[in-house]
Amino acid sequence: MRLVHLSDLHLGFRQYQRLTPTGINQREADVAATVSRAVAQIIGCAPDLIVVGGDVFHTVRPSNGAILHAYRTFQRLLEALPNTKIVMVAGNHDAPRTVDSGCILRLFREIGIKVADDKPELFEFPELSLCVMAVPDAPGVDRPLMTPPGGFAHNVLLMHGEIEGMLSAQVASPERTAIEIPLKELHADKWSYVALGHYHVYRKVADRVFYSGSMDYTSSNPWGELQEQRERSVPGKGFVEHDLSTGAHRFHPVAPSRPLLDLEPIDASGMGAVEVDSALRARVDSAIGGIDGRVVRVTVRNIARHIVRELNHEALRDYRKRAMHFHLDTRRPDVLARRGNGEGAPGRRATLPELVAERLNERPLPSGVDREALVSLGLRYLQQAEEAAMAALPVLEG
Repeated sequence: MRLVHLSDLHLGFRQYQRLTPTGINQREADVAATVSRAVAQIIGCAPDLIVVGGDVFHTVRPSNGAILHAYRTFQRLLEALPNTKIVMVAGNHDAPRTVDSGCILRLFREIGIKVADDKPELFEFPELSLCVMAVPDAPGVDRPLMTPPGGFAHNVLLMHGEIEGMLSAQVASPERTAIEIPLKELHADKWSYVALGHYHVYRKVADRVFYSGSMDYTSSNPWGELQEQRERSVPGKGFVEHDLSTGAHRFHPVAPSRPLLDLEPIDASGMGAVEVDSALRARVDSAIGGIDGRVVRVTVRNIARHIVRELNHEALRDYRKRAMHFHLDTRRPDVLARRGNGEGAPGRRATLPELVAERLNERPLPSGVDREALVSLGLRYLQQAEEAAMAALPVLEG
């Protein structure tokens, strides 16, 4: 009895301003293509059960194109694997914040997929001696007592949420104030397998308890995901295959449509603009596979504002033209980190995106306003403003 566990597809995810020749946001097209490749691999596995851990879409009201792609994706799975059961839960990106709005995932019930969108549900498959308890991440949902009902050889818990203490600082999302779930509430020892969604990096939480990670780099901090993957020796994005009978477990990597490239950071301490320009050029020229058409970041630490203004902006415009997206992450010397935070302990000055996300998460909102969408929009506008400011610097100085 084998299952495939995938999560956080985030279809409809949009980022940057590049469009395909047909007018679709390039990153949206990238993510859709990655999901299609994952489906081809899943069909090759031919599992008995597929569980989808939420955030199928990036927004509660996805575009028609995103809905159509998702519909075709799951229809393809059903046609290729007619005897495979599919169970899906809503994630925080899928679930409307108001009770009067229906969840888009209900569409998939029409083609035979079991969906838990607004309340926990127990799905039973007696012919397989299998049950799946599905717990969505939706407003007002009370978590049930998470123990299997008994009478089945195989018991699976499927849920979207943040397990207490699991998310590291570099990947913890500023998109919402999460409600953490204590690990003990899962009663993990009673389940054949616990499939989790929400955390974007593949990770073992406990025996038979796993986050499968996202299908592509669709969070507000993809660079933190890369760092987490390096630290934990995770081979990228993908899905899990797990045998409920033998316990055999395998993570299947899925190549992203557009890999991220995080170039080696530059420490600009004591450097002038010409030296920083030279270091940037060296990073770009030595990038394995080049920067053309890729999402690229280079971090320059300990660089003063006046040095940033003196950089070769013609070269920077060339990098931005060549890359699908080129992010120059400049960080001023952190005086507070060297001097301490006033209490004798080392401290770190919060970045502007962190401060914006914190303020928006704390701000009281009118009824019906989607906080996650507001924070995400605010961070996107901030990034666009910073990029526009950088591009306009030579004009301002002239």
